[in-house]
Formats: sequence, C-alpha cells, structure tokens
Amino acid sequence: MNSIIFPDSLKKGDRIAVISPAGSVEEAQLETGLNLIRAKGYEPVVGKHLYTKFSKGYSYAGTETERISDMNWALNDADISAVWTSRGGYGCQHLVGNLKLSEFKKKPKWYIGYSDNTVIQSYLLKNNFASIHGQTIKTSGFGVTPEGYDLTFDILKGKFPKYSIQNNLFNKSGTVEGELVGGNLALIYALLATKYSFEFKDKILFIEDIGEKFYALDRMIMSLELAGVFRKIKGLIVGGMTLMEDEKENMNYEESFDEFSYQLIAERISKYDFPVIFGFPNGHIYDNRPLIIGANISMTVGKKVEVKF
Repeated sequence: MNSIIFPDSLKKGDRIAVISPAGSVEEAQLETGLNLIRAKGYEPVVGKHLYTKFSKGYSYAGTETERISDMNWALNDADISAVWTSRGGYGCQHLVGNLKLSEFKKKPKWYIGYSDNTVIQSYLLKNNFASIHGQTIKTSGFGVTPEGYDLTFDILKGKFPKYSIQNNLFNKSGTVEGELVGGNLALIYALLATKYSFEFKDKILFIEDIGEKFYALDRMIMSLELAGVFRKIKGLIVGGMTLMEDEKENMNYEESFDEFSYQLIAERISKYDFPVIFGFPNGHIYDNRPLIIGANISMTVGKKVEVKF
C-alpha cells in the first residue's frame, strides 16, 4: 500500500492558481474569493481560460483542450503552490485522461474544490496525492459561512481540522479509523467501474449531493450497493443533501440535510454494521467545511460525534 503524499504548507506570498475546470463563471462571481486570497497574504494567479465560455449543450469554461491546458499548467508550474477551482458544474471527466503530473510529483500542490471536482480528486488520490474537498472561489460570493474558507486556509498552513458534530437520529454508533475517500455522490457513481474510481476497501466514504430526484438518489446508492462498496468500507459520512426532489413536493427542499434523503440512505445501508455520521457540514450548503481526501481520520459516533484528522 502506497503512502499518501501531502503537499507542503504554504507561506505568505505564495501563488495560488485559480482555474475553471468545468462550468463557466463571470468575473464578478469570483471577486470576493480572489480578494480573500489576497487578504490572507497569497497571490491569486488566474488561468488563461478562467473566464472563457464555450457552449456545447452546457456552458463550459472553454473547450476541452483549453481546460486541459489550464489544469496542466496549474498542476505543474513550479511557481504555483496551490490550485483553487472557481466552481464545479460539469466537465472534469473530460480532463482526467489527459492530465500530466510530471512536475506536480516534484512539487505536490493542494487542489481545492468540490462538486464536479470530485473527479480530479479521485484521480489525484489514485496517484497517492491528498486534496481538499471544500469551498470553491465562486461560492464565497453567496454569503456562505466564513469558517469554510478559514479552515481551508488553516489546512494550507498545515493545521488540520477536528470536528464535533451535532448528533443525528439516523447515525449508527461506533468508532473507526481509516483513509477518507469520496465527495459528490453523482461523480462517485459516474466513476464506478472506471480506472479513475476511488478504491473503497477499508476506507471511510464521504458522500454529498444536490438537486437530485429521490429515485435518482436511490439509483446511485443502489449502484454502490451492487458494486459491493458498502461491503468494503469501514465507515460512512453523509454531508449535505439539499434541493432534493421538487420544491413543491418536498417540504425540506431548502434544508441542508434533507430528511427523506437521509431516511432513504439509512434504510439502504441498515444491514451493515459500520458507523455512520449523518449531517456532516460539507457539500452544496451554507456551512461547507473542508475535508481532506486521502487523509487518515478517526470517526467517533455515540453521545459525542467527532471527526479527527
């Protein structure tokens, strides 16, 4: 088993590449986040195609070639110390077959993002590199909690988080340690049976999602079941499930932790005896706190619910 590589801590003045690997963004949407990077003492360096728009059934931040170019520049440029994505959306699957890590391996960098960025984070972990599943630059303009960004900057400085979480009625008690994998459920599902899929054996799996019909959520969970994922993992952490089903049909539509989604997941995994945390503050939600994909964590579920890195 290969050990996971963690990038070096950043120091003041270090340069952080900001790129758009998937959906397109407007300049105004990133202004708050870019200023935050500056305020923390770092220099944001924007990718050539950060604000490019290319329409092909979806508004991408450039053609596949353009987005691949920006990604490979950000990962491999020796003057860059971290890579922070502008947003997710859709498009990261276009990139993974063409990524290069030759210089990245000499100077590993923190890769920061969530949602569609789960694809890139799975790719990095397959190559034994940890990454940060946390706020993108765009979401800083939404009025989200500052803790998501503050804790991310802490990780960049080498200070890893410890979380105490409110108990949830769907939790399953237990204590376990293991390597954290996962991210957005739709992308975990999309990568199953590909060479870019996470490895699940003896891992702790994290999942979150947004905007899915309940049957689609069940289909993804069933696919993990049929693929044997729940027989392999040591623990499960469930984050945000929000804007699920239809606004007119779901009274919890705008809640961060949709109750019916949780009930559905809990019933599907009821036959397994691994500990489960529901209601972890990470995902497409107001309070999105960072997780480190590839890190060894301990999770305790009982009267106290804690996650320690």
